[in-house]
Amino acid sequence: MAKEPKRIPPFNPLDKTNLGESVADAMLQQPIHPLPPDEPFIGAGIYALYYEGDFALYTDIAERNRDGRYSWPLYVGKAVPAGARKGGYGLGADPGQALFRRLSEHAGSINDAENLRLADFRCRFLVVDDIWIPLAESLLIAMYSPLWNQKIDGFGNHDPGKGRYNQQRSPWDVIHPGRPWAYKLQSPSNDEKAIREDAATYITRAKTKLMAQDRGETGA
Repeated sequence: MAKEPKRIPPFNPLDKTNLGESVADAMLQQPIHPLPPDEPFIGAGIYALYYEGDFALYTDIAERNRDGRYSWPLYVGKAVPAGARKGGYGLGADPGQALFRRLSEHAGSINDAENLRLADFRCRFLVVDDIWIPLAESLLIAMYSPLWNQKIDGFGNHDPGKGRYNQQRSPWDVIHPGRPWAYKLQSPSNDEKAIREDAATYITRAKTKLMAQDRGETGA
């Protein structure tokens, strides 16, 4: 009996995943900028932050970002129009300077940290129609496993405000103390040593995954 031929699904360029990947790829083709960018601009979108300093825990990450490579983001994020946060995705909400403001906020957090230098960070970003922002961000996080998204979380947090300081201090604020409002939060359940050890293990696994991707082993 003849063997049934293999059925290969046809490529659909309008599939939402393929469209999201095209946005993510476009972001990765953007030029590298200082953090924050030199000039304010209007727009919402997605971005990646790259580290190339000498903080010991991030050695493997920094090595992939030096000499103009910028191939392993430490953090990936999005900035959406204010209206989009209230359910208005894709409805043409005025973005204002949402993306520039978000990058500037991140620069402020890094400046506050006692053991980081803002000069060691770079960013790339893409202004995007708001309907594609969440999908592209998710794909970039899945692709690069950024440490500050997946393991040392809390970098993107804001001051919770008076009366809300019963929350625990984030792992990011434990590793990188300095944000004044974070000192008002409760002590975390894990100490710094445990957070660092967990992060180091994660970096090793993520590095192995990225090296496999470099070799074209997409199933890794």
